[in-house]
Amino acid sequence: MTLIFAHRGSSGTFPENTMDAFFAAEKSRADGIELDVQLTKDGEVVVIHDETVDRTTNGKGFVKDYSFSELKKLNAHSLFTSIEHTEIPSLREVFEWMSGNRLLCNVELKTGIIAYPMLEEKVIQLIHEYGFQDRIIISSFNHYSIIHSYRLDPEIEIAPLYSNGLYMPWVYAKSLHAKGIHPHIRITPDSIIIAAMKEGIAVRPYTINKEEMMKRLFSVGCSALITDFPEKAYELRIRI
Repeated sequence: MTLIFAHRGSSGTFPENTMDAFFAAEKSRADGIELDVQLTKDGEVVVIHDETVDRTTNGKGFVKDYSFSELKKLNAHSLFTSIEHTEIPSLREVFEWMSGNRLLCNVELKTGIIAYPMLEEKVIQLIHEYGFQDRIIISSFNHYSIIHSYRLDPEIEIAPLYSNGLYMPWVYAKSLHAKGIHPHIRITPDSIIIAAMKEGIAVRPYTINKEEMMKRLFSVGCSALITDFPEKAYELRIRI
């Protein structure tokens, strides 16, 4: 069965990377959530996609220049102005909530632009604290980060994110000790999906929002898909 990961939570219907979006993902019966993590200036692992707060909050500036308490004062309702107020959560807050369900979680390390010192160590520490070693996938466009994560704990799954074509990506994944790949859908034909899965590598393309593309991935038995609309994906999956 193709698993459904809610991209930044149910970000098509609620403000991305907020607890509202994650609550909605669980309600939609997604199998997991996907989220992005960065570090505040006082070392808190926070859940936000951009390196700056400008797009998704009423604030301005870099995440790294805010303390956690300062970030908490911002309104992260993004474009969802009908939602009066919602906050940027910490990864700890998300994990605390996950203690009450069985959702999987894809943690994307946002280290491609800013090299956050000790981000990998802090994420691994939190995973251990909550006993989520078998529920987490660590991904990143910065493949040095996921290799570092693997060296910190080889038992926690890693997966490279990429948006350009790779020749035999399952070979590359194995060279990283990764059990999966997270490619952009535009460079992921059925032949690559099938070949990678045949080699024991899970394939979880992003970001799958169109019904036609969902049907295609369900039909080939793709390992998982990452979507802004988990409810739509779930309803489609049960009809196929």
